[in-house]
Amino acid sequence: MPEKTKRKKTAKKAAKRKPAKKPVKQKVLTKKSPPVKKAAKKKALKKNASKKPACGTVIKKTRLPAMPIVSAIEITVEPGPPPRPLPPLEEPASNEAAIGTVTHYYSHLSVAVVQINKGELKAGDTIHIKGNSTDVTQTVESMEYEHRHVDRASAGQSVGIKVKDHAREHDIVYRVG
Repeated sequence: MPEKTKRKKTAKKAAKRKPAKKPVKQKVLTKKSPPVKKAAKKKALKKNASKKPACGTVIKKTRLPAMPIVSAIEITVEPGPPPRPLPPLEEPASNEAAIGTVTHYYSHLSVAVVQINKGELKAGDTIHIKGNSTDVTQTVESMEYEHRHVDRASAGQSVGIKVKDHAREHDIVYRVG
């Protein structure tokens, strides 16, 4: 027989051959539980949902891809102009004495809570509330201490004073006169 025909026949036989066998996966033996009714099975599934997986269950662990290393970037900053100095706070007039500071302002009531630090404040006194954007001069018409109307407040007390204009926290309160 010529060689060409032999080659063709062997090629046909090789094509008819069965493919190579794949490795067989080994089965993990688990304990079989007795048959359970459907309602009981549902309850058991709910209870075991948060527990560890059953014996023989394989959990596939995956790795996150490695994060690329980022090289440092050099940044050069050119110095700009020096910062502007803040404008000096105006000194109070010679007839004014600082008596306290505004600790809170209730805009819906137009009431400023004033912590009295020095001296005394009476109803009828003229006060000057001074801050960065506040400059109000008025007479004290009503004053409250611990939700009660008072006519006089001394150092150490926080009083609520009805004001004409908006006051801000940290504004200084001066008594005029």
